[in-house]
Amino acid sequence: MARIVMKFGGTSVADLDRIKNVARHVKREVDAGHEVAVVVSAMSGKTNELVGWVQNTPKVVGASSPFYDAREYDAIVASGEQVTSGLLAIALQAMDVNARSWQGWQIPIRTDNAHGAARILEIDGSEMIKRMGEGQVAVIAGFQGLGPDNRIATLGRGGSDTSAVAIAAAVKADRCDIYTDVDGVYTTDPRIVPQARRLKKIAFEEMLEMASLGAKVLQVRSVELAMVHKVRTFVRSSFEDPDAPGMGDFLNPPGTLICDEEEIVEQEVVTGIAYAKDEAQISLRRLADRPGVSAAIFGPLAENHINVDMIVQNISEDGSKTDMTFTVPSGDVEKAIKVLGEHKDSIGYDVVQNEAGLVKVSVIGIGMRSHAGVAATAFKALADKGINIKAITTSEIKISILIDGPYAELAVRTLHSCYGLDKN
Repeated sequence: MARIVMKFGGTSVADLDRIKNVARHVKREVDAGHEVAVVVSAMSGKTNELVGWVQNTPKVVGASSPFYDAREYDAIVASGEQVTSGLLAIALQAMDVNARSWQGWQIPIRTDNAHGAARILEIDGSEMIKRMGEGQVAVIAGFQGLGPDNRIATLGRGGSDTSAVAIAAAVKADRCDIYTDVDGVYTTDPRIVPQARRLKKIAFEEMLEMASLGAKVLQVRSVELAMVHKVRTFVRSSFEDPDAPGMGDFLNPPGTLICDEEEIVEQEVVTGIAYAKDEAQISLRRLADRPGVSAAIFGPLAENHINVDMIVQNISEDGSKTDMTFTVPSGDVEKAIKVLGEHKDSIGYDVVQNEAGLVKVSVIGIGMRSHAGVAATAFKALADKGINIKAITTSEIKISILIDGPYAELAVRTLHSCYGLDKN
């Protein structure tokens, strides 16, 4: 017998038929003798609908300001998960499974006071552990907790994944199963590379890089939490037949295991290729090369919540001037240029240039730590295809390359092939 936390996303609970299918997945684990907690998202599209209602209410009543109380936003938007948890509990009860729904405040899941983007501070799982030990399934509304003001606080987009991992850590679960609309983590996007392979295992650090670099399987916050608390996490498909052979195999379930790298015996040099579209490049020309210039540039951008990624600096031959180039999301270009213009005197640049429509392609793998020539292989492969590289950044387990948008799919296919990821 084991203790399992199961999480089901919006597409998995999109209607009553899918909720019935989720209940069958849960019943399978209960019938196997496991203690089970389930975390659910709102039905697909419901959160967007609720957000739309919140945003439009001031307009409908003729308010002079479009702003609204973030605490009321949370009270409304959190209701989507509350509905799903109640419906799944009813479905399980109809299958003769002892189940009850839990809202975030009932556990409680304690958060900070950042309504709409709260962070979990602590979870008291004692009552849940007691109930699970008595054979009751805890069906938990994800995405929400209780702020210090005793108001519902939501965790931001993807918060249900974070809820699931945090609860798994709190109840000391043997594993956390994230059920989604894909059957695992692939070496790259199968829509671009049909030969992409599902990975049996991937290290926390690799999954963190892939999630932050464009892979949509898991949210970055949930992977960070799993890595900190060493929560073994499986990515699985909710659309497979719950009673198919192997679905109930506790030691080797179908899907991808995200785990500590010590569990991965055969470490590949490169694990996967990720990409992020809609990148933009901003260049500041002829800056004075002096202490504090970087702080003068990136301080104001950070204060205005503009995320800067790749940074490249080129210094003139005499060392007196420098060019600074960096990337931001395409949607932030105008805002970034405005901020830089407001601080032009303190920064001291001659001209600012920008280019949108770029793509960042990344090569990821913990095996890169002990193998030379990984970057050279990528550069040669892209050169052979006539793909120009605009910027490069590296870390211990990652190489990120900035290229023109139209070459994105060709670059992903090329890199996937050149590292042998097409092979079984």
